Amino acid sequence: MIEWFDDLKVGMKFKSDEITVSKEGILRFASEFDPQPFHLDEEAAKNTVFKGLAASGWHTAAIAMRLATSCRPFGPHPLLGAGVDDLRWPKPVRPGDTLHLEGEVVELVPSTPRVFPVGRLDFDTEGLLLLTNDGELTQLLTHPSFGVVKTYLAEVDGDPSPGTRRRLREGVELDDGLTAPARVKVVQRRGDTAAVEIGIHEGRNRQVRRMCEAVGHPVLRLVRTRIGPLHDGKLKPGDWRPLSAGEVRRLYEAATPSDDNSPEAENPSG
Repeated sequence: MIEWFDDLKVGMKFKSDEITVSKEGILRFASEFDPQPFHLDEEAAKNTVFKGLAASGWHTAAIAMRLATSCRPFGPHPLLGAGVDDLRWPKPVRPGDTLHLEGEVVELVPSTPRVFPVGRLDFDTEGLLLLTNDGELTQLLTHPSFGVVKTYLAEVDGDPSPGTRRRLREGVELDDGLTAPARVKVVQRRGDTAAVEIGIHEGRNRQVRRMCEAVGHPVLRLVRTRIGPLHDGKLKPGDWRPLSAGEVRRLYEAATPSDDNSPEAENPSG
């Protein structure tokens, strides 16, 4: 058991127990806490976005918390601030699925100052991630009302037609509503795939992947390349560096409400 921060080493790995999800468990949890058709009725679920019976996200989160307590490196001490609330699942959890958690110490950041991620990257997404202890800047960069665009490079199946690209720009209807206007540009075509640059200022869960899926071009690889004006093409995966005073200033300027910050203000026709 690890008692102190100094006992942690980069590369340490932790694995939880396993829990197999049953149909009965899905129905029992949903009936009490999340009574929606795709969690309660197999037939009704077939005609939803889940294409079949699936566990509630709250149910999966509860299982994840249970698993996290079985593999935490700090023994009986509380899991406060351990990032469990940041977990995301790439696909629905269904009857018969067996879940476990694996953790690895990838970096040691002393608690003073304590930093937080500005937005998130899901498990299958690469790219730029900003960490800060500046709460005001975090609010400015993440709240959709300030219009700070996050830019992604998505490798998608197929080659989106002009009409499809227009749909992505103008808004795509998802299960949680119509997306805001986006910047969309095809930057490369190769074989049966295309590289599409997409800029959005919302922060919905797996939004770019769901947008592309909704228009018939599933994402094969996704990389976040820019947060507002912040971009670093030389930074290697896993590396980090402090921001310069000028970069911080430009981030604040980008978060100043302005018509120039909206996706519609710069929407190439490619």
